[in-house]
Amino acid sequence: MRVLVYGATGMVGREVVTELLRRGHEVTAVTRGGAPGPVSGGLTTRSGDVTDPASVADLAPGHDAVVTAVRPAPGEGPERVVDAARTLTAALPGAGVQRLVAVGGAGGLEVSPGVRIVDDPGFDPLYRPFSAAHVEALEVYRAAGDGLDWTMVCCPRVIEPGERTGRYRVGGDQLLRDDAGVSRISTADYAVAVVDELETPAHRRARMSVAY
Repeated sequence: MRVLVYGATGMVGREVVTELLRRGHEVTAVTRGGAPGPVSGGLTTRSGDVTDPASVADLAPGHDAVVTAVRPAPGEGPERVVDAARTLTAALPGAGVQRLVAVGGAGGLEVSPGVRIVDDPGFDPLYRPFSAAHVEALEVYRAAGDGLDWTMVCCPRVIEPGERTGRYRVGGDQLLRDDAGVSRISTADYAVAVVDELETPAHRRARMSVAY
């Protein structure tokens, strides 16, 4: 596959790029500030803005899928995540790209029936706006037309650098926890889950959750 990756230099995005290249896919890694780079080992670097419809329309054609691992840069607000969702859902079908996989946060997942993490009064207020942005982005994807085959892959409570084991569990709208009540995954194994979903779609136009 030829895959366009937004947020390619972030903690999650760079692991997704690494996993895609590991499996022999061609990757176009998009950054906002970097100059276009040469093709090397299946990797092309391009500059672009995921919230700019003209930029997406320029970069997306010829790719089989798009991954968005966008996060706000220092000083930016969480609305960038929502703006990215709006731009991609509007621009990708016209660019001939149907498949989109989006990185999602844990805040919108349920910890009990009908109760989401973000609904907990004790939820850290520092993270609440970012969690709310991912929840809003999900609604943007759900409202997209039939021309976009999207999946949101939601991480567990803790996602951090660590080894690639190649193993993980898959859930739906509920937060996944292990027998000790811990909800976590390494960024490398989260990337494995993202690329697995790209290669063998099992959650079309739906949210999925992953964790150990």
